[in-house]
Amino acid sequence: MKDIKINFFMFILFLVFNLTFNNYGLAQVSDTELKRVVTRGLDWLATTQSRRGSWEAANGTYPSAMTGMAGIALLAEGSTATQGKYSENIRAAVNFLIKQARSNGLVGTENDDRYTYGHGFGLLFLSQVLGEEEDDKQRIELIDVMTKAVKFCGQAQTKAGGWGYVSAKDGNDFDEGSTTITQVQALRGCRNAGIIVPKEIIDKAIAYIHRCSIRGGADGIQYNIQGGGGRPPISAAAIACLFNAGEYDDKFVPNLIKYCDKNLGNIASNNDYGHWHYAHYYFAQVKYRQGGKEWKEYRDKIYNRIIKEAGEDGSWGQSYIGKVYTTAINLTILQLENGALPIYMR
Repeated sequence: MKDIKINFFMFILFLVFNLTFNNYGLAQVSDTELKRVVTRGLDWLATTQSRRGSWEAANGTYPSAMTGMAGIALLAEGSTATQGKYSENIRAAVNFLIKQARSNGLVGTENDDRYTYGHGFGLLFLSQVLGEEEDDKQRIELIDVMTKAVKFCGQAQTKAGGWGYVSAKDGNDFDEGSTTITQVQALRGCRNAGIIVPKEIIDKAIAYIHRCSIRGGADGIQYNIQGGGGRPPISAAAIACLFNAGEYDDKFVPNLIKYCDKNLGNIASNNDYGHWHYAHYYFAQVKYRQGGKEWKEYRDKIYNRIIKEAGEDGSWGQSYIGKVYTTAINLTILQLENGALPIYMR
């Protein structure tokens, strides 16, 4: 009788333990389930690519940005422009962005009201392709496009050291945090790929991020140097940006990580600040670089939520920006451990 009571007690503990883990998204996702969801998502991206080689956001907007983000998700699987399951899709995306490149270096079109996002994500994608490019002619063309694109970044930078939705000239020297992070990550990718990036561009951008920090990062990164209050998504992006720039020991990083842990740590319910996927696109990069327990705990929670929200067709559609945006972000997060992209490596 005593053994029965003990066994029953242990059974109840087991149920409570598992229910608690499931409620808070802490149960570890199996490798089989992870692979199944990722493969379906990647296949969805591959089949929705246009004949031009591009992807678009809702209502046909932001083709350069969406192509860059979708291309990064495909690269994260391990395919390149010449090898792997998605090589043809990646090659088509590269060719699209090369054709989109303007004579002034902009990767995209001035008709886009937020073309610096397209420039940044498009350039980041191309920087990850260059290192594996085996075709000499294509490699020369990529280097030319990327060199001009880096020059455009420098010319588009504001006096304060940031970037806005358009260049400083077109936007009356307006800048803000999220587009600044996009440019810095792209520039770092270019530098890693062997493209010359003037140090002063990065230095000005890092100084800009510091100026946007509230109380040394303890209250996060505000919208821009004019104010706007602490923003969890931009704060997470800022940490990833500092890491990309090699600023692992930056004095603002510990405070910013604490701020993001507080504001982004409750993955099950933290939707109230908006831009959830954007925030975790960068916060996942931060946690992955931290490694160890920090990554393990975050990984289990974020993977559970993302996998649970996957659609029947393999895509994700929880963002007003569109399915390509959400799907590309989620797939990039789910594939960080593949270690296929230099920009996200530890």
